[in-house]
Amino acid sequence: MTAGDIERLAAFGLAGLILGGASMASLRLNTDLYVRGRLWRPIGLHFLRLSIMAGVLVWTAFQGAGPLLAVAGGLVLARPIAVRMLGRAS
Repeated sequence: MTAGDIERLAAFGLAGLILGGASMASLRLNTDLYVRGRLWRPIGLHFLRLSIMAGVLVWTAFQGAGPLLAVAGGLVLARPIAVRMLGRAS
């Protein structure tokens, strides 16, 4: 594994962190919209969030196993970070 490969995997991991953080923030907004009693906006936002996530993961899978694992690792790490950060905002 060369330094370029490590940098590439780190970039994919960072992309996973960003995607995961954005997904968690979107999920919080989605929850607020549901609580306010609106129905169609949160359903649309939920569909958009999942579609983007699926599209990124499928595209990453075509890049190889290493990038897919790096993005998945970033997504997994983003969740507790986002929950901790968004939990303080309430």
